[in-house]
Amino acid sequence: MKSITLVSGGMDSVTLMYQLHSQEAEQLILSFYYGQKHTKELDGAAALSKGLGLDQLIIDIDDYGLAIKGCALTDYRKDVPHGHYEAETMRDTVVPGRNAVMLSIAWGLAASCGADLVSCAVHSGDHYIYPDCRPEFISALSGALALGTKGHAKDTLKINTPFIKMTKGDICSLGASLDVPLQRTWTCYEGGSVHCGECGSCIERQEAFIIAGVDDPTTYLVKHDASHISELKRISSHAGI
Repeated sequence: MKSITLVSGGMDSVTLMYQLHSQEAEQLILSFYYGQKHTKELDGAAALSKGLGLDQLIIDIDDYGLAIKGCALTDYRKDVPHGHYEAETMRDTVVPGRNAVMLSIAWGLAASCGADLVSCAVHSGDHYIYPDCRPEFISALSGALALGTKGHAKDTLKINTPFIKMTKGDICSLGASLDVPLQRTWTCYEGGSVHCGECGSCIERQEAFIIAGVDDPTTYLVKHDASHISELKRISSHAGI
């Protein structure tokens, strides 16, 4: 089994890389510089893929990202919003069309080298704010790409999204079970020396460790008040979730 695996350097994609590695899949690690304000994730992706002896390809599409206006991840006129992903301000972190572009490039590479999978780590927590992480989008794009490469790719080539029904907490738990060096993954939208602890991505990361019952090795500039998570975890446990 051969996979073109999209790895940003965050907890989700690195865990996916380790999962496929544990399944003895042959992987080409694909990362993108899309004009994001910092490359902390990319640095982590490079180091961690090298640690597994995997080849990594970084593709520069920064002109695309920089042309997108109003996104706090690429537009230097916009501050990264703080708060939970459910806050309306988190819409500022959407890069319109990003997954369509990245998955299409990955699919082209997969077609050219006879790969079986294009693997990405979208999960259920992404669905609320990011429409290009939802199952219906992945299904529609996969169908369109298959039509566009008919006769030039394996008929069985597919977009592999094993985490699409999982929560961030589930992924954190899986990562711990696979001995993923989670402390070396980077989640924060800011590019500081440590995780800011206040952006939506940092808050979701902190909650994931608490829900998973895994010790969080991350250093945060500000610790998120996650007192409500203990109750959330108790309810989930009681319900057998």
